[in-house]
Amino acid sequence: MKRTFFFAIGLLLLVASFLAGYWYKTRDGRTVTLSREAKSTSPSSIGDSSDQVPEDDMAPGTVRVGPEKQEMFGIRVGTARRASETHTLRLVGRVAADETRVYRINAAVDGWIRGTFSNTTGSLVKKDEPLVSFYSPEFLSAEQAYLYALGALDRFTADESETPGQINLTNVNIQQYRSSLRNLGMGDLQIEEIARTRKLTQDVLITAPATGFVIARNISPGQKFDKGTELYRIADLDRVWILADLFENEAQYLKPGKSAKVTLLHQKKVFQAKVSHILPQFDPITRTLKVRLETDNPNYLLRPDMFVDVELPIALPPAIAVPSEAILDSGLRKTVFVDRGNGLFEPREVETGWRFGNRVQIVRGLKPGERIVISGNFLIDSESRLELAAAGMYSSLTTDPVCGMSVSISKAEKAGMKSVYRGKTYYFSSPECKRQFDQNPDHYMEQARVKHD
Repeated sequence: MKRTFFFAIGLLLLVASFLAGYWYKTRDGRTVTLSREAKSTSPSSIGDSSDQVPEDDMAPGTVRVGPEKQEMFGIRVGTARRASETHTLRLVGRVAADETRVYRINAAVDGWIRGTFSNTTGSLVKKDEPLVSFYSPEFLSAEQAYLYALGALDRFTADESETPGQINLTNVNIQQYRSSLRNLGMGDLQIEEIARTRKLTQDVLITAPATGFVIARNISPGQKFDKGTELYRIADLDRVWILADLFENEAQYLKPGKSAKVTLLHQKKVFQAKVSHILPQFDPITRTLKVRLETDNPNYLLRPDMFVDVELPIALPPAIAVPSEAILDSGLRKTVFVDRGNGLFEPREVETGWRFGNRVQIVRGLKPGERIVISGNFLIDSESRLELAAAGMYSSLTTDPVCGMSVSISKAEKAGMKSVYRGKTYYFSSPECKRQFDQNPDHYMEQARVKHD
């Protein structure tokens, strides 16, 4: 029994302290909240009638901050404007070899490594430069058939006794034997050498298919290898890829062929790149999209796995955008304070869109030309919260489904700012919001459902 008594006494003291603090706050002439009770008790609400705003026109939580206090707390106001925005999307990119310019040299037959050359992983090799020599018994029969066909053609040409049909058939056979040698792994230069010298060779040369860098070398002298073994991998780095990760909401601004600037920071080298026509791929590990850019690589300055800075200019369509510090984000709602003039600041719930740098798009809740607090809004927010707490003691609040503002139910009832839809009553902060809701209530119900989800 005593415990209940002391609890009740403590609760009464807490409420009394709150009301006393609220009265003390409203007595200061430089910061006046605007509930009906505050105006009736605050000495500062008495004065020039031009400085008063009718209570019915003000949203719950609206506060008045005098000029001295605005200056003291650094409150700055700016105008919300609808305009086109240009931003730079900055990403970290990684250099990768162009997959269409990577050559894998695989063994076409079983064999043994006979000789190696000075090329190693990372070496630059020229087209047709010898890489390695090997021996395979499968070449002997193919070389003999090739030499026999060449000898037959020589005899037919010298005797001039064979018909054109026989000569053409012999030429076809020569081409087939050349193809057989090529398919077994012999290069064209060595095939031509056999045709010129008319001698068999046991050392078959593997040559570079293109000018590039050796990025894999899997050979050693005397090594036995099986058919299909990868012996070399060579990458042509005249043109490379830049791979960068970006978030899903940023991918919509990237179009194939869009230009970008790539910077090799430590060497202060700048390259011009273009977004590939290949769509970004989703990376399930980092939960990001991987975009590919392509750029020329003069002097081979860009090497695979190097990191580079990527700058992508983005032109956004016209929209209302405000500084990010103008928005107070509680996690459940985003609020800005609208300057109503005469030191009055009204809380306004807004819906945001894209964000680049310190600029945030306002999708809903603001109109072009409205002035908002862009600095020092935390002071106003604390005053507004106290005002809403006081207003909650006398009348319940709800949210306007169109503009997202907090609305006093009693005020909306008095002004006739309400509509009944599907058995539920909705309250509005202005006739315009009510008119928009009445024209298409399903649209705003869907918006509320998506936002809640």
